[in-house]
Amino acid sequence: MAHLKSAIKRMRTSREANARNRARKSSLKTVEKKFRAAVAAGDAAAAATLLRDCASAFDKAAKKGVIHANKASNKKSQLNKLMNTLAK
Repeated sequence: MAHLKSAIKRMRTSREANARNRARKSSLKTVEKKFRAAVAAGDAAAAATLLRDCASAFDKAAKKGVIHANKASNKKSQLNKLMNTLAK
């Protein structure tokens, strides 16, 4: 257990940041799951809207430091590729 005031504060802020990041990652997974469900259902209009939401969510997460910028870019590319399979 930490004894110094700064160490106690550090533990508290780390715990809060961890909870915040976990919530953001969970919402990313939810948005991606909704998009994949729309693609599986063959609903192009809903999938296009959800793709924009996904891209925005991944960019925001990368900007906040929740995920790495390259991971966000890779995910967006993967989801775009999936969207293109729907067009065929």
